[in-house]
Amino acid sequence: MFLREPSHILLLLLVLVLLFGAKRLPDSARSIGRSLRIFKSEMKELNPEEKKATPESGDTPPSN
Repeated sequence: MFLREPSHILLLLLVLVLLFGAKRLPDSARSIGRSLRIFKSEMKELNPEEKKATPESGDTPPSN
């Protein structure tokens, strides 16, 4: 991996600040965090629906 030394990380942070500006970085990080939070909540809502749609072997009563 190319980010093993602290100098590489500092150089990357410096480039990010120069490209986006110091004021836009916190806003961008905040919006990415919100998007990830929404994505995770949607994925959690999707998983129980899949479980309800596919019956498990233990849920059905045995037929006589």
